[in-house]
Parts: sequence; structure tokens; C-alpha cells
Amino acid sequence: MAYSSTDHRLDRLIYVLAKNATVVVPGTKIASEIGVSRSTVWEWIERLRRLGLRIRGHPRRGYQLAALPDILVPSLVRQQVPPQQEIGRKIIHYFCAGSTNDVALELRPDEAPHGTVILAEEQTAGRGRMGRTWHSERGSGIYSSTILRPRLSPAAAPLLTLMAGLAVHEAVGATTGLAADIRWPNDVLINGRKVSGILTEMRAELDRLHSVVLGIGINVNHRRMPAELKGIASSLALEGGKQYSRLQVLATLLRELERHYNLLVEKGGPAIIERWMARSSYAQDKPLRVRTAVAEFVATSNGLHPSGALRVRRENGQEELLFAGEVVEVKSLKG
Repeated sequence: MAYSSTDHRLDRLIYVLAKNATVVVPGTKIASEIGVSRSTVWEWIERLRRLGLRIRGHPRRGYQLAALPDILVPSLVRQQVPPQQEIGRKIIHYFCAGSTNDVALELRPDEAPHGTVILAEEQTAGRGRMGRTWHSERGSGIYSSTILRPRLSPAAAPLLTLMAGLAVHEAVGATTGLAADIRWPNDVLINGRKVSGILTEMRAELDRLHSVVLGIGINVNHRRMPAELKGIASSLALEGGKQYSRLQVLATLLRELERHYNLLVEKGGPAIIERWMARSSYAQDKPLRVRTAVAEFVATSNGLHPSGALRVRRENGQEELLFAGEVVEVKSLKG
């Protein structure tokens, strides 16, 4: 199924209502400001109501927001992003998309310069690592893909994943006050349950990266998780006991992505690895069950290699590098 990005005029309509949230905005004024007919304004207002925006209609007077919308349209996000910042300078928004990563991977460089962010209010085919689906409830989470065009070698891709995990960790902590943890290579946890995951995909040649897509999903205001995810996944709202502004979480995430990406470019991998290890309980001396494409075994974490690979020590004392796969905590090496 093909999905269309949000019409910039519909985005503008939301912005006009949000900017004038304390007053009734005449339909004629809205029509004039966004460049459509009054009948189109009415049609779009009805569409936004179906999408969950609370908009009051006042006969012969106009429209007014009953509550500020927690919606991630470009005009509202850009109000929160510093103008000099590259990440988030261009935003492409969908009310519904299959997968934001799929959208990002199909865009040409002239359509999506470095720092372009793809956002969706809902995904019908959200993807996680190792072929898993990502639960993408409408209007409850952040479903995003950030396009980077770094002057780095393909070997730096794992460091970009670690960098993104750091950015999510910092954004979650700053906006909620909740104590987050990072599980190698890319999961952000609260109270041992996953609230965010990162799927990194790239276009590359042997010696250079053409583009990297950081697919980042954050469960923000989910009030319940599917039965198959209970016990292993959660949301910021479930852990914090209250609803959070998705717009604030996203804006903070984009600022942290910019900050940590610049740190990687300017100071190299060691700066990212040092910060990552300081924030992750999984970095050192954590009993783990390791799953790779070819094996499953128990081991203990033993820090990060400069490449971003996880060092693990098996029960027989043998050490090896884990470049791909997943880890879960076990209570003991016999677990």
C-alpha cells in the first residue's frame, strides 16, 4: 500500500490553530493563510478530528483547539529545533506509513540531505532488528528515521548505532527524569523493560558510507502493551505513571542526536564508547545469554572493543567479540 506524506497546507492548518489556541480562528482566515477553500478547511478539520485532534467548531465564528495537539507535524517540531541544527532541519511527516526506514531508504540525496527526519504517527509495518516487527500504536510513540550522510567508512556504522542509543538515553532522562539503561547494541530500558529500539541500515561501498538511516522507535504514551510483549517491553507512561509530550521527547532527541553525532565526528569513536560504557549496566561484568545467527551461549560482558563490538567472556574463560546478535541478562551463568 502506498502512503502519502502530509500536505504542507494541512501541516500549516495545525500550526495556525496551535498558534491561536486561546481564540476562535475564523474559517476564512484559515483558508486564506493556508491557501485552500473554506470547504477544504472543513474537510481537513473533520479529518484531523478522526485522527484524534480535539477541535471545537463555533457556528459562523470558526474553529478552536480544545487541547494543544501532541502531534509531530513539521511546523510544530521545527519550533523546537535550533535553526543552526542540521538534524531536523528537513522533516517529512506521515500520518500513517508502512515503515519510516523504508521511506528513508527510497529517498534520493537531493530529496533528503544530511539530517532529514522521517516521522509517522503510525506505522503498519514497523521493523526492528533480527526481522522482528515494531509495535507502532497510532499517536502513542515516536516512529522516526534520521538520514545521515557521514564522511566515514562502513566500519563506523556500529559506532553510529551506539551514538543513537546514547542520544535516546539522554533524551529520555532529560524529559522524564526516569533512570534509563542501554543494552548492547541499541535497546534503551527502564526497570529492565525495553522502551526504545534502534534499527540502523545503510547504503555503502567498500570504502565509504553513502547514507545511514537510524530508525528510532520510542514507546511514549502506550497505556498497555500487547500480550506477547508484556514483561519485556514498556512505555515511558507506564514506567513514569503519567503521559508525556511526544513533541518534547522528539525535540530533545533531535538535539541529542546532533550533539552526539558531532562528538563522534569531532573526537572519534573513543568518546562515544567512553560515554556509552558509563551509562550502560550491560558494558561490564553482566551475566548474559547471547544469541547470534549461528549460536546461543552464556557469557559475561567485558567492555566494548574500539569498533563498537561487545567483548564477552565465555564460561571457559575464552574471550570473543560480538559484532552482531542480541543479549539478555541472566541471573547467573547457569540460567
